[in-house]
Amino acid sequence: MPVLRVIDRDGVEHEVQATSGQKVMEVLRELDYGVAAICGGMCSCATCHVYVDPDWIDKLPAPMSDERELLSELVHHQDNSRLSCQIEFTDALDGLRVTIAPDE
Repeated sequence: MPVLRVIDRDGVEHEVQATSGQKVMEVLRELDYGVAAICGGMCSCATCHVYVDPDWIDKLPAPMSDERELLSELVHHQDNSRLSCQIEFTDALDGLRVTIAPDE
């Protein structure tokens, strides 16, 4: 089964099982150290904000305008910021490494 590598807010890295076709947010919100994902994946709250490891950023589809706009308003925005609700996990992303961003 494909693996998602997650660095929690304490800096601890975890390997978790992920299913192809799930949004990364769906995996992360089930973890005790994961994301809140308050809007449930509607790209409207940014409580699923993550930083994508630089080695993986070019392997993801570019963010759509609504995601870019929401991310640009965040205090903790970085160049590798993404909303995990907008990233569909696929077998090609086996080993994807993300860091959960600080709460806003």
